[in-house]
Amino acid sequence: MTSSTRGYLSVIAAAVMWASSGTASKALFLGGVTPFQLVQIRITLACVALGAVLALFARHLLRVRLSDIFYLLVLGGVGLALVQATYLYTISKMPVAAAILIQYTSPFMVAVYSVCFWAERLSAFKALALFLSLIGCYLVVGGYNLHLLKMNLEGTLAGLASAVLFAAYSLLGERGMHRYAPWTVTFYAFLFAAVTWNIFQPPLHFIYTGYSAEQWGYMAYIATIGTLIPFGLFFVGVNHIRSTRATISSTAEPISAAFMAYVLLGETLEPLQILGGTLVIVAIVVLQLQQERSELAPEVIRSTSAND
Repeated sequence: MTSSTRGYLSVIAAAVMWASSGTASKALFLGGVTPFQLVQIRITLACVALGAVLALFARHLLRVRLSDIFYLLVLGGVGLALVQATYLYTISKMPVAAAILIQYTSPFMVAVYSVCFWAERLSAFKALALFLSLIGCYLVVGGYNLHLLKMNLEGTLAGLASAVLFAAYSLLGERGMHRYAPWTVTFYAFLFAAVTWNIFQPPLHFIYTGYSAEQWGYMAYIATIGTLIPFGLFFVGVNHIRSTRATISSTAEPISAAFMAYVLLGETLEPLQILGGTLVIVAIVVLQLQQERSELAPEVIRSTSAND
């Protein structure tokens, strides 16, 4: 198996696991668990599991500078805590695939921010991607059906908030990646997010709430298969292929989510919603290919200059 093949398979596997996490979360919501209870459980269990693994096998990854504690507090205690909450709340209010597709507009939030505040040029490809994503999201949330939009207004607003927050979290996270290993940043983001949610929710309430064995199974699945393992696989994939190609490959998530939600939960999307989802995925591919072309351009110029 070639390095690139291993990279693509790792990213696609991560996307499928993330999608299954959304479906498992919806099953818990249907059973009476609230999004805010689940976000506390998910983050706390993931933090404990990752902390135990690092303490046993990579203790050096737990070391951070005191001067970076405030940054990590903002990244996890505010950024990740809100991203997870709005993401799960969106899933509780609308079909899983539609919720995930709305959050997938986060790359376009980054693109808009870059154009507005970083003076990046709005290329034709970027403008096309933004247009397709806007039309696609309008169709995905059922904007053509006023009654459906009214029903999903809370979910739609929460999904858009999640996309904006995830874009901000991604931009803020880049700073940490320049100083620490990805697993270090991930652990402290989980840690401070867990602290936040154990303040706003009764601390460790899930231990004595009386969930059933089936619900505990879903929660353990979401914390491990839906959180820790896919993050690791995604990092493995990025090590073998460019991050741009990894992002494109991860569009398998909303596709997988739609299939799983249909088979396991009986959720369906209307034809126009499916069309909207297709437009969003096409827009992501266009935007990421444009980004890759922009990243490669300076290398080509340097290579040509060297040959001269």
